[in-house]
Amino acid sequence: MYFRGQRKLQNEVSLSDAIDSDGQEDSLQLLDVVGVEDTMLEDLHERDSALRVRQLVRDCLTEREAEIIRLRYGLDGSVPLTQREVAAKFGISRSYVSRIEKKSLGCLRAALEGT
Repeated sequence: MYFRGQRKLQNEVSLSDAIDSDGQEDSLQLLDVVGVEDTMLEDLHERDSALRVRQLVRDCLTEREAEIIRLRYGLDGSVPLTQREVAAKFGISRSYVSRIEKKSLGCLRAALEGT
């Protein structure tokens, strides 16, 4: 049974397998050659940051301000819109969208720095 089990694993290769083992501890591993970057921590940080921003948008801004920020920056997974496009959606001027955006971003910045 042991040999049959080992035969199944015969073609499996691990990234930590040594390629060049010259008897030293610093042998070359397959992982060194493949060069896979582990971005798991960065991905988690980005996801947590995105969740935090969405929460602050929901908690710190009025409904109108939050919707303008969502549309401008594509926070709901949609394509970000220009100020002109957002203004047309709300029936207001582009400059008014700019003022609302500036005020909202200031509130979000203050909330981020305060926590």
